[in-house]
Amino acid sequence: MWKPEILWEDNHLMIVNKACGDLVQGDKTGDESLLDKIKAFIKIRDNKSGNVYLGLVHRLDRPTSGVVIFAKTSKALGRMNQMFKNREVDKIYWAITEPANPNIPEKATLEHYLKKNSKKNFVSVYHQPTKDAKKAILHYELKQKLNHFWWYEIRLETGRSHQIRAQLASIGASIKGDLKYGASRSNRDGGIHLHARSAAFIHPVSKEKILVEAPPPEETLWQAIL
Repeated sequence: MWKPEILWEDNHLMIVNKACGDLVQGDKTGDESLLDKIKAFIKIRDNKSGNVYLGLVHRLDRPTSGVVIFAKTSKALGRMNQMFKNREVDKIYWAITEPANPNIPEKATLEHYLKKNSKKNFVSVYHQPTKDAKKAILHYELKQKLNHFWWYEIRLETGRSHQIRAQLASIGASIKGDLKYGASRSNRDGGIHLHARSAAFIHPVSKEKILVEAPPPEETLWQAIL
């Protein structure tokens, strides 16, 4: 039986470490989604006779790995959705990029306006307010310069589609393997070196503090930064 990599679980939430390439929610490809696979897993594991309730709290791009939060009750889903909307979930990402412009600060806040072309599944970055573009804010810090790549830690303030990928590319730091946003070559597994490292929040029901960290993929570059 297939099993997700469960990082944390109780009666209301399940938090898993998504592998790059996993589709979080069904799309036009028709590929089986992580949401459906986890529902099937819970049904078998917990010997449930009826339908399994599982709500998706947020999304990760298919080529990205790391923390994904699912809600096992409607109460938890509603409250978690509101917490994400209110920016009450502290999300940290790791990115390994091609070397950026050496003149940019090693630590800074990026504020842009992002406009998505749904047909091309591509996000354009603007420095000024633009029609149909949404404000995007992130904070980055250069953690280490490896031989041919740079390792950044990113804290998201907004959660826009392709936000980290597009904003880092705009300062010349294309994520390794991300051809869509300027990387020089793809990764063998089709993924990109962007990892949702951790999520911290107050539990929507018990009110306890939750901090979950996801180990990055067992791959040479990721292991180098560990």
